[in-house]
Amino acid sequence: MSGVYVFLGPTLPREDAVLELDATYLPPVAQGDVLRLCAEKPAAIGIVDGFFESVPSVWHKEILYAIHAGIPVFGASSMGALRAAELHPFGMIGVGAIFEAFRDGRLEDDDEVAVIHGPAELGYTALSEAMVNIRRTLSDAVTDRVLAAGTALRLESIAKELPYRERGYGRMLRLGGDIGLPAEELAAFRSWLPQGRFDQKRDDAKAMLRSMARRLGRPTGDDAMQEVRFHFERTVLWERALRDAAPLAM
Repeated sequence: MSGVYVFLGPTLPREDAVLELDATYLPPVAQGDVLRLCAEKPAAIGIVDGFFESVPSVWHKEILYAIHAGIPVFGASSMGALRAAELHPFGMIGVGAIFEAFRDGRLEDDDEVAVIHGPAELGYTALSEAMVNIRRTLSDAVTDRVLAAGTALRLESIAKELPYRERGYGRMLRLGGDIGLPAEELAAFRSWLPQGRFDQKRDDAKAMLRSMARRLGRPTGDDAMQEVRFHFERTVLWERALRDAAPLAM
């Protein structure tokens, strides 16, 4: 799809993404990337993954700038879900269960979606497990009667207390055993996990790509993107950012 760009990293392999949406796939978004991309006059922008901590995160204002310029901006799964939850009143289009949980206040902490991952050369392979995925998987295990609700709640608390870089099912289960959670339940969960594990972030990313394909394929009219209804303030700092913005490496 000409002029469609998606910022993607560890959440979804690029070879899977292209099956859902024909687009130009870029590395995880960082501060200034959306601003630079606006110079390409894209038909739409999708944000799944984004950098944080060691690299400045994407500004809210550059997303607002894109929306104000009439560029549809979608978000899901990770950084995209966080920014969409904050900016959906201004027209950013959020997709998926993670976006909805942040929008509705059921989730609040950024570390819910954070993972440590490998370098670009290895496809940004995730090296830890996102808390949102652990929550969904534990919930499914209770539904499937693999875990008692109380055991799942204790495991969820153990995972939440771990630094995001150290989160994983193996570590969670070892710590659960250390505090005396029922060994037979932990063993049953370990056996169930290979087929029962649910990747909520990946599921939401695919849903966003499908949503982009559907919306961008619609004719103008009743289904057109919503009208921009906010004033974009061009501050001195913003004008400086515009001047300093270098072209985005494709």
